[in-house]
Amino acid sequence: MINILYIEDEEDIGSWVTNDLRKRGYDVTWLKDGEHLERYTTNIDIAILDVMLPGLDGFSIGKRIKKEITDIPILMLTARTAVEDKLEGLGFADDYLTKPFHPEELAARIEVLLRRFQKNDKILELKHLKVHMKDLRIIDKNTNEEILLTGKQYYLFQYFIRHLNQILTKEQLYEGVWGETYMEGDKTLMVHIRYLREKLEENPSKPSIIETIRGIGYRVKV
Repeated sequence: MINILYIEDEEDIGSWVTNDLRKRGYDVTWLKDGEHLERYTTNIDIAILDVMLPGLDGFSIGKRIKKEITDIPILMLTARTAVEDKLEGLGFADDYLTKPFHPEELAARIEVLLRRFQKNDKILELKHLKVHMKDLRIIDKNTNEEILLTGKQYYLFQYFIRHLNQILTKEQLYEGVWGETYMEGDKTLMVHIRYLREKLEENPSKPSIIETIRGIGYRVKV
């Protein structure tokens, strides 16, 4: 599981972002300041830092993290829009997002940073598929051709891969990929699952990769 260190002192924003990222399958450590920072930097994959914080500001914390762990991506969040602030942040950070922001944009930027900083390209074997974990590139071993996914298909498959061997409910999948509450009777998820199976399965009418768990949801099992 991807571990995120998130530092934000505003209760409402911090709670909202933390809950949204956890629904998307991330493990989030939320702090309200940089005190005792060293306790939380030993096993993190990305740091998301607000600029305006009590005590040390986000710039100082980010520089300290980058000095300690040079290969960790850092994303700055701030309501400050001055060019000077952005230049200071981008002097050490890897991305900069201005408040207010949409959760989908934050999630997309996190994924881009994680792919950029992933060190090793592990390969996952799924039946007739070979999945390069670094960039989620999918190769059909029967034809040696790449299978291209579009928009939500990509994020849906990514969510399955992040939760391998877990039975996922329709609610979990919809909230994790679309970032919204699932409404009973909505066919959006079912339609995307069908399209995804048409691309990934050898026989979409008898799927062996994306399993249907009757009465519960779906699972991708290694």
